[in-house]
Order: sequence, then C-alpha cells, then structure tokens
Amino acid sequence: MSIGERIHFFRDLRGLTLNELGLAVGFPKDNANIRIAQYQSGSRMPREDVISRMADALDVSPAALKVPDIDSYTGLMHTLFTLEDLYGLKVSETEDGVCLRVDVRQGKEAAELHRMLCAWKQEETKLETGEITKEEYDCWRYHYPGQDTSQIRAAVRHRN
Repeated sequence: MSIGERIHFFRDLRGLTLNELGLAVGFPKDNANIRIAQYQSGSRMPREDVISRMADALDVSPAALKVPDIDSYTGLMHTLFTLEDLYGLKVSETEDGVCLRVDVRQGKEAAELHRMLCAWKQEETKLETGEITKEEYDCWRYHYPGQDTSQIRAAVRHRN
C-alpha cells in the first residue's frame, strides 16, 4: 500500500475531508485540499516534516503512513498491521505460541488471502513430507503465482 493510499485510509478512518486534513497539517485554506489530494494520488510526495504533521493530525505514528521497510522490526509490524486492515490478518495465541491467521469473514480479500496461504501451506507440507525438494519448494515460492498448481490461487485486486 503506497503512502497515498495509507493517507487516504487513515483520513477516511478519521472521517476527515481533504480540506480538513490539509488545514490540520497547516496548509493555506485555498490549497489545503489540493495538497492532500496530490499526496493521495501519488503525484506529489510529502516531505518528512509534512508526514510528521499529517501523522499528528491523523493520530497515528509517522511509520503508519510510510511504505513499510520490512528490513526493520517497526516496518515489519506496520506491514502486518496493513495486512490486518486490508485482508483480515489476525494475531492469535495457541498452546505453541503466537500465530497469525486470516479471518475469512472480513470479506473477499480476506478469503482470497486465505486461499493463497492454503496453497503455500500445501507446498510446505509437500516439502516436509519429502514429496518435493527444497529447490522445488523455493522455485514455487520465487515464481509465485506462476508455479502455483493448486487451483486455489486468486488475483488480489489493488485497492485505491
């Protein structure tokens, strides 16, 4: 999810108009809505100080607005939070520890993610049982969805 999509998501979540968010960030009244619309569309990228002010106005961390860097723990967590927002990913606890699951009741996107994860689990089970080699498993993963023969994969539509 792009920074523009994140801004739009949180703006809608907070019930703010383009103009209201622009004014809260400190833009002049005559172009407040235009600036936010430009950020949401991706035609303009906000500077760090603008991201920080926008995050304050939306009552979120600046990291929640940025495209997460999964090479950091904070970025990875915000990626997981985005997956919760978009696809129904939930954190659960089992006797073995903490795990992630998909709540398929959250909608079509959640159901599609669940199907794709089932395909992944199917391939992992083949690896564990010796039905396929590590190289075949890696080929499946690195060429996904091209190597997926489970017939349960689906395209996940891009959200605007």
